[in-house]
Amino acid sequence: MDVPTATPSIRAMADLATPMAIRVAATLSLVERAGSAGATVERLAAETGTSAPALHRLLDHLVTIGVFDRDRQSGRYRPTIVGAQLGADAPEGVKPLLDINCAGGRADLAFVDLLGTIVTGAPAYPHRYGRDFWADLDASPELRRSFDAQMNWRFRVQASQIAEGFDWTRFPSIVDVGGGDGFVLAAILHAHPELRGRVLDLAPTTTAAADRFAAAGLDDRAGTVTGSFFDPLPAGADAYLLSDILHDWDDDHARTILTGCRRAAAPHGTVVVIEPIRGQGAGTDMDLFMLMCFGGRERTVDELTTLAAGCGLRLDRSGPVSDERTALEFRVAPHD
Repeated sequence: MDVPTATPSIRAMADLATPMAIRVAATLSLVERAGSAGATVERLAAETGTSAPALHRLLDHLVTIGVFDRDRQSGRYRPTIVGAQLGADAPEGVKPLLDINCAGGRADLAFVDLLGTIVTGAPAYPHRYGRDFWADLDASPELRRSFDAQMNWRFRVQASQIAEGFDWTRFPSIVDVGGGDGFVLAAILHAHPELRGRVLDLAPTTTAAADRFAAAGLDDRAGTVTGSFFDPLPAGADAYLLSDILHDWDDDHARTILTGCRRAAAPHGTVVVIEPIRGQGAGTDMDLFMLMCFGGRERTVDELTTLAAGCGLRLDRSGPVSDERTALEFRVAPHD
């Protein structure tokens, strides 16, 4: 006899109190402040500069949902195993994604303007903050640093998979286009001591990349180029890597990026696109985030192939390169 499955509550699915309570806890660093010994509301309020009565109610909800426990005798609140994930040093590394003062947490809040995005097709982020995501990073070094850290978090396991799961040895010189502070390129060069590479990105991110290469002993094989991937790229490399770049942009901007790579790679270079593929590493939630935040989109292999073909690039091969990402290898089309 089949046991009837309970119908999910649409009200619970739409709840905002719990996700916002967790994000505020991350932003106020309540887990770190309470520590394993716990802390009273009064102490936490004093340390965070918040209203003690209001913080008390927030903590009580965090207890209800299993993020904190409360010792009735001492009145101290301490994080549970679940709540410990919000700590800055937690192995899950999710705090920058939830802290609303960091790039990821700040971007998520623009979801409140999703209706406008659905009506107009335009991203909600500029509507909420008065400028687009990238201009926001340019205006705030702290936001940019948090964004670079978030990108590194996304690749913390997969960078080594990308380095080892793709035949980079065919490309003695690599330009990592929009490669941030060099996290992925450093992994590739570590795995393949015969290769050389450069990261192209904006300042001050390239300064951080140079520091990373120097600290890793790679500065004799790794360098940086400060600039935009919408400007002409340094020519003559064997491979131009676009890792998690195209999904941040609409089709017109993505074509501009691909065309720039094709021009730099011609006549014999290769363009390697590494992306989460829709349905294979990229879910509908992330696709909606890309639309809301950037006006970008997650694409299928066929969509990326068609996009690249319009830029004079022919798909040579494709396949999984890590747990959540696919590598697509493009050559300059013969007529070029």
